[in-house]
Amino acid sequence: MGKFKLSALMLALVAANSAIAATEEERTSAKEIDPELEVIEVRGFSRSLIQSLNQKRFSDTVSEQLSADDLGALPDVSMADALTRLPGISAVRTGGQAAEINIRGLSGGFVFSTLNGREQVSTSGSRSIEFDQYPSELISSAAVYKSPKASLIEGGVAGTVELQTASPLDNDQQHKFTANVRGMYNDRASEVFDATEYGDRISFSYQGKFLDDTLGVALGYARLFQPSVATQFIGLAYNGNKDVDGLANDTDGPADNPANEYISEGFELQHLGGEETRNGYLTSIEWVPTDNFKLKGDAFLSRFDSESFARGFRVKFGGPSAVYANPVLDGNAVIGGAINRTSNSFTRVEIVNDDNQDFDEVDSYGINADWQVTERLNVNADVSLSRAKSNFRNGLLWALVAEDATVENPVFDTNVSLNYQLNGLNLPDVGFNQADAFSDIDRVMVSKYGIYPYENEDEVKAFRLDFKYELENNWFSSIEFGARYSDREYSNNRSVFEYGNDGAFSSTQPPLRLTDDMTTVVDWQGEFSYFPSYLAIDLDKALNAWFPDGTPQPVQTWGNADGVVDLDGDGEPDAQGYTTNYSWTMLQSGSVYEEVVSAYLMLNIDTEIGSLPVTGNIGIRRVDTDQSATVLENVGGDPQLGAQYIVDDNGIVNDLYAPSVLGIKYTDYLPSLNLNFKVSDATQIRFAAAKVMARAPINRLAGDASASVNNDGEINGSSTNNPFLKPFYADQYDISYEQYFEDTDGALVVAAFYKNIDSFIDTVAIENFDFKGNGFNVPEYIVDPVSGEQIETTNGVYTTAVNNAKGGYIRGIELAYTQVFSFLPSPFEGLGINASYSYTESEVQSITDLGGDSVSQDLPGLSNNVFNGTLFYSYENFETRLNVRYRDDFVSEQVAVNEQVVNFDAETVVDFQTSYQFTDSFGMLLQVNNLTDEPTQSYFGTTSKTGTTQFFGRQFYLGFTYNH
Repeated sequence: MGKFKLSALMLALVAANSAIAATEEERTSAKEIDPELEVIEVRGFSRSLIQSLNQKRFSDTVSEQLSADDLGALPDVSMADALTRLPGISAVRTGGQAAEINIRGLSGGFVFSTLNGREQVSTSGSRSIEFDQYPSELISSAAVYKSPKASLIEGGVAGTVELQTASPLDNDQQHKFTANVRGMYNDRASEVFDATEYGDRISFSYQGKFLDDTLGVALGYARLFQPSVATQFIGLAYNGNKDVDGLANDTDGPADNPANEYISEGFELQHLGGEETRNGYLTSIEWVPTDNFKLKGDAFLSRFDSESFARGFRVKFGGPSAVYANPVLDGNAVIGGAINRTSNSFTRVEIVNDDNQDFDEVDSYGINADWQVTERLNVNADVSLSRAKSNFRNGLLWALVAEDATVENPVFDTNVSLNYQLNGLNLPDVGFNQADAFSDIDRVMVSKYGIYPYENEDEVKAFRLDFKYELENNWFSSIEFGARYSDREYSNNRSVFEYGNDGAFSSTQPPLRLTDDMTTVVDWQGEFSYFPSYLAIDLDKALNAWFPDGTPQPVQTWGNADGVVDLDGDGEPDAQGYTTNYSWTMLQSGSVYEEVVSAYLMLNIDTEIGSLPVTGNIGIRRVDTDQSATVLENVGGDPQLGAQYIVDDNGIVNDLYAPSVLGIKYTDYLPSLNLNFKVSDATQIRFAAAKVMARAPINRLAGDASASVNNDGEINGSSTNNPFLKPFYADQYDISYEQYFEDTDGALVVAAFYKNIDSFIDTVAIENFDFKGNGFNVPEYIVDPVSGEQIETTNGVYTTAVNNAKGGYIRGIELAYTQVFSFLPSPFEGLGINASYSYTESEVQSITDLGGDSVSQDLPGLSNNVFNGTLFYSYENFETRLNVRYRDDFVSEQVAVNEQVVNFDAETVVDFQTSYQFTDSFGMLLQVNNLTDEPTQSYFGTTSKTGTTQFFGRQFYLGFTYNH
């Protein structure tokens, strides 16, 4: 058998095992068949990296690989951390941990993810998978496909991440048991009052083969319990304008009011603490009753619970009615000065004690049957269910300063003045005239309590049937074709409980007098030590005192626009309340339905051009999508237009809306080509071209549309989301050069890519919109209330999210170098390096006005320069690794009062890991994550307009491993 045919054999082995590398025995057999073929050997500490290179080498697409040994040798906290070690991949840190990954300058919404080849849904409320919910201990391998092929499920413009769990019958041991036990410590937890300092990680796994190796069983459990700690300053958006310098001229300020400067809403200073608990479970059963049939069932479950608090200050500047003195300007934005409250402003300092609870569930189930019908024909059938649930409760306890909290009828202290000076990426200078009162229970009173539950559930059922038929010709080795059906439903539910007033003291819902047993004076430490002390309030004790009858939540007395309230919860309006409109809780609740039927045809290439072996594939995928969403249309309470009484979880009734379902159907054709030119045994060149798609975030398809008719009969409407949103499309091209070292272990890879994305989501006003034709329940005429005459309705403007924001190119280069210096003399032969660098640029820009003037900003997730370097060393039983991850500044979301898309500063994250193996079975491990305590820092447009400055601390892990 020639070298070329052996390469084809290796490709087939990789495809049959879902891009998992060939086993050690297979590689040895390959060398025996053709001793001249260079197959990279794997050994010692470098085994994982070299095995990953073998997987990449024999893959039929442009891809990156992580092997089982790589994940198991020195396990990362989650798959998010593990994936960021690959070229062109970076992570967005949430709470100090990597969660969402970016691929080639595109954010998580453009990344499609599968587990064992099955589509995964997310608890995020979008399509972006939260990889921190996948324990690395339970994942046996991972691949990132940067170029698609027709047989891959559609959905990744940035790329597709494929996670694989264990295949017990592929294990080279009859029975294998692994255990990891580690303790964890965060060195900043001591700076946060009532924060947890210590945590633990525990994992167990078992793989066994029975009945003459025809039955395989894999079981796994991984637990993570860790403190969630951060100390942060967050600047808020510039959402107002005011003439603060007294200079009125045509060039100073926004065009609609050239005398004004932009002013911020304020800022937050907070301690964050809490606990995160993740429990992961894995079961896999394989049965091979005959040589040509295999049945496998998998179940993966993850439970991620987070209970956290945020305490400190929320400073509200008070809008344009406040008095600004000695303003400091950055261009036309105020970044410092003295601010005083007036009778018309809302300037205040809120002492916040937030209590957040988030309970997430991820379930993935599947059954796969693989049947080698004949020597040439293979049939594979798969049935799967992926389900995610999130139950998030944001509980807020506000406190304000009173003139005297000891009197019978306390009065809110309106004598509020403050001064501040932003210092760019450093912490600001701040001063408060009420600073001494913030920690005085004779001045501070709880003024408001609110709970804002948000629940979402996402579920996809899928059925897949694939055929592969081996061919005998000089061009194609096989033909593959198949079909897939999936049915997805996403639902979300919002509600609100509120009592009191966060801007003053309510006379009907009076503030709570605090006592010593409810409070603790908290001092700031470290970099934040110069900020004034404040009162941390025990939430349970405060609520028990406020509601002594044991009411678990405050009685809801706020109503809809008509003031209607359902106090007894029977679904009927029975009281009048305040006239605050909480219909947003209903508009932001609903369901999205997505039914997809896809089919593909793919030819696997195995030929020669001259004497040059060429492998790869060419194919096309057809995708039919039927998507829809529930919608509440504002019909003004007219029952003839379908208005119904709608009641939320708190008994709030709204009768303005008519429910309906709106949606769209569309068909896509996605061609793809992958070519691998084998220049020599050690050198190959890849080329790939494809049309790709990524559907809009699932929550952006939710129906929050409304339409109304004015007195002239004109119909106008709007929606933040849009059930008619079509996917993002891109044409992409990849080329790479791969050189695998023949005389030592390692490789050099140079790659370039180009993506041309058609469009992005934008909010536009559509003139003369056909409301009735698009499913809106609107009248054909209205009656003039004065004349009684009928007025025929006409189409007006519909403002909504659409896919017409200007697209453009994303292009870049990637360099990857892996070298194990096995040629060095002892004891240095275990030294090695694994490094990658990527440069990405794009012409795609978006417009933001969060920093004042409307300015352009880069595509979310894009860093021009990303570097990842790992220096590793092994000697006898000792192993160690130092990893450095750097990314340029980028655009992403910061979470404050609302989610705000801002600029993030460049960051360098350093992790250190080392281990010692006492025996073949027993070893010790030490890890330090975020070794340099790198903060997260963001800004609005320019670094002088501070966004987030957040410190997470270092995480230390010490523990033991056992393998048998």
